[in-house]
Amino acid sequence: MRQTIVARPLTTEAFAGFGEVLDATGDFRLINEGLCRRHHDRARLDFGSGRAGISIFHAELRSIPYEFDLVERHPEGSQAFLPMTEHPFLVIVAADAGGVPGTPRAFLTAPGQGINLRRGTWHGVLAPLRAPGLFAVVDRIGDGANLEEFRYPAPWRVTGETPAGGPT
Repeated sequence: MRQTIVARPLTTEAFAGFGEVLDATGDFRLINEGLCRRHHDRARLDFGSGRAGISIFHAELRSIPYEFDLVERHPEGSQAFLPMTEHPFLVIVAADAGGVPGTPRAFLTAPGQGINLRRGTWHGVLAPLRAPGLFAVVDRIGDGANLEEFRYPAPWRVTGETPAGGPT
């Protein structure tokens, strides 16, 4: 039987149990002769063995309502998704429930928001809602397995308002 969750706006408070929201809000330092705001140290990058690397992802578009049964996690490192456009994307996360994901939650990003998933956080696949689905991804590069996948026994359906800015 399919279960439904409603995607909510991505906020720092709602996402705190899963990682950090990356955006240009809150405290900042002026740099570059006062012409640039530096929102300092916004995410905790956490890697086991290996090193931080930046990859470019070009993901297929998704739309809401959205159905999924697959989530994954990376036990050896955090993973940051930085959209290379102002377009929204869908974020699905779930708390760990004894080695498997619990009930998922869904968030819709606002323009200019990225995320950093904590090491070991269960999450859905990259789900851009507008073209192009282009992202810079900061994660662990190194030897050994850093991917665990889990399929829910029945699919989940994500509903919610599609962000403004065109069709999905």
